[in-house]
Parts: sequence; structure tokens; C-alpha cells
Amino acid sequence: MADKKIVVLISGSGSNLQAFIERQAASELGGNIVAVISNIPDVFGLERARNANIEAITLSHKSFDSRDSFDEALADKIDEFNPDLVILAGFMRILTPAFVNRFAGRMMNIHPSLLPKYPGLHTHQRAIENKDEYHGTSVHFVTEELDGGPLIAQSRLRLDSAWTEQDVQLQVQKLEHQLYPEVASWFLKDQLKLEKDGIYFDGKKLEKQVIFG
Repeated sequence: MADKKIVVLISGSGSNLQAFIERQAASELGGNIVAVISNIPDVFGLERARNANIEAITLSHKSFDSRDSFDEALADKIDEFNPDLVILAGFMRILTPAFVNRFAGRMMNIHPSLLPKYPGLHTHQRAIENKDEYHGTSVHFVTEELDGGPLIAQSRLRLDSAWTEQDVQLQVQKLEHQLYPEVASWFLKDQLKLEKDGIYFDGKKLEKQVIFG
């Protein structure tokens, strides 16, 4: 069987991308990253890709006159690599329905909260202000609803009342770097699939997301 192919979309430093690269290097990912695409030029994530001998591409959204035209060009660029899985790893763009539907069932995102809590930004500060006992991160399939696609798995930790927002961010990033490549590997090894009636793992429908911690 041919190795599964992954395209990773980034907008920044690519710390989650690095976690994927390391899992791939250890032959534990179940596929190969064939391209990393950034909508922002010269971000460190592109250097991470080049250092791992992965094709690094910049496609600036500022070169397009509309969200639709950028997303169409981005989708065309992704399709050049014929990926089995598209990974959003800090890709700071709200995607158009046409783009999302083009990769439906084979595009994942990670979000720094225990969804459905705190979609959007400033999740760590919101968790602190609400004095949440637990906080964490969620991996989900991407749909047209922002941060609202079907949940696959979550990893959580107990918040320390002394932690600052930066402390929480560092702790949650550690969870992300473990969780995201693991969930992607389930998909790449044909254990995980999104059907019309829900998510299936090893042929059985998931009644709720997998929770770690």
C-alpha cells in the first residue's frame, strides 16, 4: 500500500507541525507530509519544513482580491499533491464553504479549548476567568461551522489557580503536540473515518469524543 500523503497548512511558527515531523521521522505517523503551505511569508514553520526536506510553499492571501479567490487557489495548490489528509496547524484563516466541502472528511483542525467551550480566540484567558477546573485541547473534523466540526478527541488538564495565561498556553501546547499527531495517525492507518451519521473508529461508531486526561 502506498504511503498516505499529508498537506499541512500554517500561518506561524509551526510548533504542531514540528510534532508531526517528529512523529513521521519515528515512522509512527502512518503517512508522509508532502507539502507545508503558509499564507504568511517567511514564518518559522516554513523553515521547519525545509529542514525536514518537505516542500515549503507560500501562498499569500494578500495577493488575492477576495477570500473566495484565495481559497480556490489554495485548494488547487493542495490538490496538486493529492493528499489523503489536510491538517490545519495554526492556519489563521476562516475558510469558505466551498473550500471546506472540497476536503470534507479528510481535513482536521486542533483548537485550544475543550469544545464546545470557547470557540474562537483567547481561550486560555476565558478558562482562567471562568475558574474552570479543566482546560485542554480538541481535535475535530473541519466543517463550515467555525470550531464546530465533529469532535474526535480531547486532551485535558487540571488548571492551577496560580497559572498565568502564558503558563496555560505552554501546558496546553504540550497536550496538542501529543494529541494531534496521534489522532491523525488513526485516520492515516484507516482506523478513523467520518461518515454521514458520525465518526467511526475501528468500524464502530463513536458515541462521544475520546478523552485523555
